[in-house]
Amino acid sequence: MSTFYAQPYDLCARGFYFETAEAFRDNVAKARNDYGQPVEEFELQFIDGEAIDAALAEAVRVHQGTVAQFFEREAEWDEHEKRAVIIAVGECGYHFDLETGDPNDFDIDIYEVDSLRELAEQFVDEGLFGNIPEHLENYIDYDAIARDLACDYAETTIAGTRLIYRCA
Repeated sequence: MSTFYAQPYDLCARGFYFETAEAFRDNVAKARNDYGQPVEEFELQFIDGEAIDAALAEAVRVHQGTVAQFFEREAEWDEHEKRAVIIAVGECGYHFDLETGDPNDFDIDIYEVDSLRELAEQFVDEGLFGNIPEHLENYIDYDAIARDLACDYAETTIAGTRLIYRCA
């Protein structure tokens, strides 16, 4: 569960904290400035919650028109889906609609490894370079493979987890 703060653009009004879309709607309906006029526009600030949810809120730029969809997606998506959206929108420049979008629609490869060298080792182990005879395994230059992978793959850290990704 994430906590947001709704900061009014009206300097004569007070903001409020909320943790659900219903609480946001209720507080907006009651919001009045010092002169009794309704307050309509708010900047939403992520205050507390899981680090991955903070990164997701930042990537999709949650605003008062999308906050209800954000809370729904936050609850229903798993960590991989959240990472896909964060990387696609924040790193690859894709557009994403919280209401209709599906994180599985992105053509992104994501690996939870610490370095490109570790990804190179994983690729060799998985047989991406073919079957390598045992007597040649000691001659594989993983650093050279990692340098080649750097042309297509990039590194990022989301919620303290190091990831290697490729946007197609």
